[in-house]
Amino acid sequence: MPKYVTIGYGDQAGYDRTAPGLRQAAHANDVALRRRGAVMGIAGVPVQVRNHDARGVQTVEGAFLAAPLPVAGFAIIDAADLAEAIRLVSGSPCAVARGVVEVWPLESA
Repeated sequence: MPKYVTIGYGDQAGYDRTAPGLRQAAHANDVALRRRGAVMGIAGVPVQVRNHDARGVQTVEGAFLAAPLPVAGFAIIDAADLAEAIRLVSGSPCAVARGVVEVWPLESA
């Protein structure tokens, strides 16, 4: 079954403005995704890694990516196709609580 990487963006202010019942349903959606086998996690502090021309590893703490909302978390989900992946994450906290979820097909290298 195809795999999809999902990236959730959202902030506390948007979460707080969402009705408690909707938030609870969104968290229940995440529980259902985990039961299906999704690997999920909350985003920690990122580290950028560079090794240009294999001359030595350099690291910088902080995100390279810039977005209007902070990255809240990640998941790897299984879905039959992109439409199913979208349906599965459309009820997640970031999608429901005024954030956004990106869905990236995980293609073989």
